This record gives sequence, structure tokens and C-alpha cells, in this order.
Amino acid sequence: MDETLPTATVRTRVTVPLRFPDGYVTTARVHTFHGLVDGREHLAFGLGEHVDADPPLVRPHSECLTGDVFGSQRCDCGPQLREAVERIAEAGGYLLYLRQEGRGIGLYAKLDAYALQDGGLDTYEANLALGRGADERDYTVAAQMLAALGVDRVALLSNNPDKAAQLERLGVTVADRVSTGVHLSPANAGYLAAKVTRADHALDLPFVP
Repeated sequence: MDETLPTATVRTRVTVPLRFPDGYVTTARVHTFHGLVDGREHLAFGLGEHVDADPPLVRPHSECLTGDVFGSQRCDCGPQLREAVERIAEAGGYLLYLRQEGRGIGLYAKLDAYALQDGGLDTYEANLALGRGADERDYTVAAQMLAALGVDRVALLSNNPDKAAQLERLGVTVADRVSTGVHLSPANAGYLAAKVTRADHALDLPFVP
């Protein structure tokens, strides 16, 4: 049964030119919102000439300061963000930038989890060892943002089945699931393997059966 979704509304729309370190450029229509249930400042980036495609290509991307901004190699967040912007700009749709760092546990706690991972725990075990959930992310605000944008049907750009399940439960029809690329490096191999074995992410890794 679909959960009742509190209403959110678009607060501001502004055009922002984007330029990535590799030289890729595009233009986004950035939306802010009133009424998001967690009170945080989430953003929707409308990308491409066909933002009203049916269904639009949509990626809910959880904030990762270390990966998105500083290029950390411990995760694949930065490369996924860069890939998503280009693919959505080509197809038409939205990148939802969600302020839920560290699978929802926050930046400092994420770095505490890194320290535990250096001691041998995987990314999910480390969160649990801190007394947190393995993944505390909630996509209610993503569903609210889509509803405010008039979108109730999406092609979901994600490897994470939990995103699809939560959005469907919140009344968003996931018409198609589109996998991102595999952004593998020596530093994130264990992290990616844990995402496959612990959370059933759709990643085709050569070393995971």
C-alpha cells in the first residue's frame, strides 16, 4: 500500500551553468522546495532539453562531501554523480541531490565508520558498530520533490534496489531501472563488493560471484 505523502511545493527555480573538472559543461534548472518532511535543503537539478520526457531519467543522489567535492577514492559517489549529470542531460530528467551524508548518519559519523573500516569492518558493519542503521536513508523527500515537479513515473538511474522499493511505496512508479557504470578502483573495491553482497546492488564486479 502506498504511504501518504505530505505535500511539498517548489520554492525557487534558478538556472545554473555547471562545469566539471574534466571539462564537461551543461546547464541545470535548480529547484528548491517548501514542505520537505525532514526540513533539510535538498535540491532538484532539471537537466536536458527534454526534462518532461515520459518517463524522465531520475537519479536520487545522496550527498557525499568527500567523494562529490574532494574526489575521495574510498567510494564511487563522485564518478556516479558526474556520470548521472551527463546521462540525465542527454535523456532529460532530474538529479535529486539529497542531503543525507554517510547513508544518513552524517559526515562525522561517516568518517568514524571509515576508521572502523580501516580495522577490518565493511561499510555496513561499521555503521552498525557505531550503533546506527546499516543504511538510514529515507527517500520520502525524493518522492515529495518529484510530486512537486509533477513527476509520478520515472526511469530510475540507480543500482540500489532499496531506492526503487521506497519510491514505489511512496507512490512513484518506477517504469524502468537503469544501472550506472562500475567505477572501480583499488581503494573502493571492498566498498563496492559490500554493496553487492550486503545490499544487492546491481554492480557487475569481476570478483563477486
